[in-house]
Amino acid sequence: MSHILLVEDEVIIRTSLKRLLERHQYQVSEAGSVAEAQENYKIASFDLVITDLRLPGAPGTDMINLAQGVPVLIMTSYASLRSAIDSMKMGAVEYIAKPFDHDDMLRAVAESLAKKQVNSDKPAEGKRETTAKAKNNTKGTDIIGSSPLMQKLFEKIEKVAPTNSTVLILGESGTGKELVARTLHEQSPRFKAPLISVNCAAIPETLIESELFGHEKGAFTGATSSRTGLIEAANGGTLFLDEIGELPLEAQARLLRVLQEGEIRRVGSVASQKVDVRLIAATHRDLKTLAATGEFRSDLFYRLNVISLQLPALRDRGKDILKIAQSFLERQMNVMGKTDLVFTPEAEQAILTYTWPGNVRELENAVERAVILCESNNITIDNLGLEPEVYGLASLGEDELTNIFKKPHEGAINNKDPKEGLSLEDYFQRFVLENQDKMTETELARKLGVSRKCLWERRQKLGIPRKK
Repeated sequence: MSHILLVEDEVIIRTSLKRLLERHQYQVSEAGSVAEAQENYKIASFDLVITDLRLPGAPGTDMINLAQGVPVLIMTSYASLRSAIDSMKMGAVEYIAKPFDHDDMLRAVAESLAKKQVNSDKPAEGKRETTAKAKNNTKGTDIIGSSPLMQKLFEKIEKVAPTNSTVLILGESGTGKELVARTLHEQSPRFKAPLISVNCAAIPETLIESELFGHEKGAFTGATSSRTGLIEAANGGTLFLDEIGELPLEAQARLLRVLQEGEIRRVGSVASQKVDVRLIAATHRDLKTLAATGEFRSDLFYRLNVISLQLPALRDRGKDILKIAQSFLERQMNVMGKTDLVFTPEAEQAILTYTWPGNVRELENAVERAVILCESNNITIDNLGLEPEVYGLASLGEDELTNIFKKPHEGAINNKDPKEGLSLEDYFQRFVLENQDKMTETELARKLGVSRKCLWERRQKLGIPRKK
């Protein structure tokens, strides 16, 4: 069980956070200031220190030196983001903005503890591990994958990471786009500088320009002081813009200038300033189509689309799914203090054949749910909370399907005798023709246990027209 030192002067926040962490099987000690923490505890004996940035007497950044190598997670209000970036340069392993979501805090804690494990496993000379090793999943933050699709992705990351080229990461929600962005940053010459991640969909449209580019005092009502923007805060490092398809057109024009000229101008300022930032953007939307309809600037799209990385959906990654599920299982057993949990063969089959519309994020939540609910060492389908009808057909082998559908039916498919059993392709064709009038393409794919892309490819191969 990991032991965490929580340093926070506001009693309500400290008590609430302590309860949250203890509910997730962490041991927590608390202090109201740096001096109190130093007086009551041997700080270097903890696995993680979580501290507020602003504390009475001394700032939370003092905990970085006192911790002597123990990872320090800084909590700060969103308004003091500049200070949070500075604290990371001083050695903090992570920061999180207040008010924070419980899931975000738990994720930050888990990642910080994982980084501690990675650092303790490194050789004494402190050499950074290569991307080739990352393919073998030797680092706690690595992307797990040995399927052909993932190997191609790793090869592309290895070529792109050392450059300053802009990268556009494409993929469904939950496929791990931010993890790829972090890997690109960590494998680049900028790894010692900050990686600033921004979810463009999470910031109100009226505030997005101020947040990205900063503003001068008096630029608008409520601008009582000058403020550094997120692009400026990432100077020398990497800026990751997630869900860039949600960026308003006016902000897109300003971002285009950053890419073309390497300079920004704060809202309300007449002077521009140079910035050295590598941009990585991500989206689950089709930017090319948005550009064609005028919803996204075409000039910005072509500037972003220097290098594109397509992340495969989880359902297209074959047996990688089981490796990822096992990784999540080990992490959750660690967090919850459980041991010797295993997936039943039926649960493994369900994991492999379920379509995972929420991708890796959905799988992680399913495994966490299963670890909480299982009453023995065996994790079952029921523990995972998957719907049988979604994966049931795909979990059957060809012989089983043939036996199930080996019965007379009206008409012959592919000129076969009606008394013959159906092959998988016959069954696929019959199922699609009988159900496409009452199901969407997504529903058809889910029932068959395949991706929409696979459904489309099978339609083309078998010559099954799509109903309009």
